[in-house]
Amino acid sequence: MPRNALNLALLLVTTLLVSACSKQSIYDSAIGWERSSAGLETAEVSIGELDIAYLRSKEAVEGDTLVLIHGFGANKDNWTRLAKEFKGEFNVYAIDLPGHGDSSKPLDIGYRFEDQVNYLNQILEELGVKQFHMMGNSMGGAITALYAATHPDQIQTAVLFDPAGIFEYESELVDRVLDGDNPLIPKKEGDFGRLLDFALEKRPFVPWPIFDVMEEKAIANREVNEVIFAAIRDTGFEPDFRDAITRIEAPVLVVWGKLDRVIDYRNADVFVDAIPNARKVLLDDIGHAPMVETPAESARLFREFLADSVK
Repeated sequence: MPRNALNLALLLVTTLLVSACSKQSIYDSAIGWERSSAGLETAEVSIGELDIAYLRSKEAVEGDTLVLIHGFGANKDNWTRLAKEFKGEFNVYAIDLPGHGDSSKPLDIGYRFEDQVNYLNQILEELGVKQFHMMGNSMGGAITALYAATHPDQIQTAVLFDPAGIFEYESELVDRVLDGDNPLIPKKEGDFGRLLDFALEKRPFVPWPIFDVMEEKAIANREVNEVIFAAIRDTGFEPDFRDAITRIEAPVLVVWGKLDRVIDYRNADVFVDAIPNARKVLLDDIGHAPMVETPAESARLFREFLADSVK
């Protein structure tokens, strides 16, 4: 068992021994420990009628700022393992986009990529974050790319982990969705485990009380997830996205797991061909979320990319 997983298991056992805890309180304790060990704390900001939850570094450092954007159906805590690698090195912000995590989840707002870029711009403006490196995974990768194209003066570098937005090469997910089965939207007990097995080749250890709460949250978000997925699907097959990313000025690193079943890794070449200053790294034995599956390697790739970009 990995050291982090062992520490988490010990924390849970201790919590269970000292009190009769509910699954929710165990979940809260475990998530709080993960955040704290990564040097992060929770905060909230409002933009219009939307309440936006996010994680930020507890202590400011002299280094650059790093903004992290999760994927579809995910949340800010997808980044805690990677953020831990950068503790004391970067000022980190991990955002819960509208419709996700602990942020507002209205059904009657836009969830297309350009809508999310607009919300994100308002969030960062409210936080006073003006220049930064941005990383995004899946849907968040597409949002990161479009943000870099739309606000080039703010983006120092961008990292796209298995980004959405281009589906020239179809994946197993496309076949399943066309058959009426979307493994990314849990609807009943057992579906969340299926989602993790489908999306991740190297699935992290998750103790049962935490897993149960995560599954309950995912099922409760089914309606808004269906709205968001429809918006992503519609945006992903439009030529405007491809045209937009040709205007990216910042250096871009595209990182893709070769065992990604959600979006085919061969689409990395399409991104790199379209973006003027982009490079790619393909990871063997990794699925759809490299920053979750191999955070140390993801951090190493970013540091090397950053060092090359500032030469």
